[in-house]
Amino acid sequence: MADAQQLAQQILDSVGGSANIADVENCMTRLRVEVVSTEDVALDDLKATDGVMAAIAAGSNLQIVLGPGLVDRVANDLSTLRAQPSDPAPSVTPEELAARGAAMKSAARSRTDGRTMRAVRKISAIFIPLIPALIACGLIAGINGILTNLGWLPGLTPFLAVLSSGFLSLLAVFVAMNAAKEFGGTPILGGAVGGIVVAAGVANVSVFGEQLAPGQGGVLGAMAGGILAAYVERGMRRVTPDVIALIVVPTVTVLVAGAVTLGVLMTVAGVVASAIGVAATWLLANGGAFAGFVLGGFFLPLVMTGMHQALTPIHTTLIDQTGWTVLLPVLAMGGAGQIGAAIALWLRFRRNEALSRTIRGALPAGFLGVGEPLIYGVTLPLGRPFITACIGGAFGGGVVGLFDQLGHTVGAIAIGASDLSLLPLLNGSSGFGWALLGYGSGLIVAYVVGFVATVLFGVSASVRADLEAQSSAPAGDPVAPDAPIDVDDARVGTAASAAR
Repeated sequence: MADAQQLAQQILDSVGGSANIADVENCMTRLRVEVVSTEDVALDDLKATDGVMAAIAAGSNLQIVLGPGLVDRVANDLSTLRAQPSDPAPSVTPEELAARGAAMKSAARSRTDGRTMRAVRKISAIFIPLIPALIACGLIAGINGILTNLGWLPGLTPFLAVLSSGFLSLLAVFVAMNAAKEFGGTPILGGAVGGIVVAAGVANVSVFGEQLAPGQGGVLGAMAGGILAAYVERGMRRVTPDVIALIVVPTVTVLVAGAVTLGVLMTVAGVVASAIGVAATWLLANGGAFAGFVLGGFFLPLVMTGMHQALTPIHTTLIDQTGWTVLLPVLAMGGAGQIGAAIALWLRFRRNEALSRTIRGALPAGFLGVGEPLIYGVTLPLGRPFITACIGGAFGGGVVGLFDQLGHTVGAIAIGASDLSLLPLLNGSSGFGWALLGYGSGLIVAYVVGFVATVLFGVSASVRADLEAQSSAPAGDPVAPDAPIDVDDARVGTAASAAR
């Protein structure tokens, strides 16, 4: 097991010390470090550090893959090291002071931008631990649906129905538990508030003359209730004497947060959730191919910036409402377009060992829905292929959107999967067969258009000359600085990709 404190010190040294770090945060597998100056970062040393699985630089943002468990310990130790006082700074010239002020201004801007991303990731982190169970229950539900439609094994289908629906029936409870935990509260108290949302007795409650229904507000109401419970609990712990805290804090937390959830949040969240469902269904039913074209074409930039994580609660809300999300199959076309682009580059520059090795390492993950290695290792560093990949995704999304417009809704009954791994999780208004046809047609179109667009327009003359020059260079020659990042040793599993 790697020494977390030693690894944290090595990372600190490689990124230029505490003064060069604007912000640090982590997800399930990666340490995200926002640096003030990229010139002070020793990226090669960072990649060579024992315990670092991969290090990817995207501007001033460093993505350091450490793996689950270790990343939490390293993040804590790195925060401790950053907090240690440094030696008194020597006198500096006015020019150096001006440069330092400019760096501080840049760091402040980075921190401001980071607050938005931290909020997005915090909300996304509520749902990430639920993804394995959503996938498992979704697969079981899919198998059960196929058996039911075929009339096979009638004695087994009720058994599978219970296995697939048990978790989903209590999804609001798990969401509220994770929400409370993410915002500094006790998970079980959040779960107690979330349980109110799905309690059968809700049917006996009227708010402002309107009778509530069990499950009203769904995961959005439960999430809001769990977050509120965390804030109430934290506030009560600050003012409650220790001798009575065990009784007073949980009681007041459930009473206050539960009452607000029952009296306000369920109603408000119900309106919001209904609006999301209506908007998503209307968009693809009426916008059809055009809406799918836009959504599929712009998804890769969202993944690149991490903003795709904001869609997680929307997907979950749609699944909770209708049984599937119509957005995920359309958005998944972005990754399919990128696969087509990568294959085109592989065939065109197969003599370039660095690029070929990168693509060989990233393609299998791409087919399973893990798009980051291809984004940061191939298409984005080369520039144009990222655009042609988006074009492929747009055309694939247009095909899926066309099926929706024709009345054969293509949906996914679980999140956390994409590309080929999404096939068993398909369903829709016309059943699995039509959903498979729509999604499969979109995949093929995205692959082909991404491939053709990259062959025709994907590489500029200067980049082509550089790649061909590297192809003819003797073995052992250094790769050009602007060559694609080698991610052959930076493969990240599907579960880790979901955390992103």
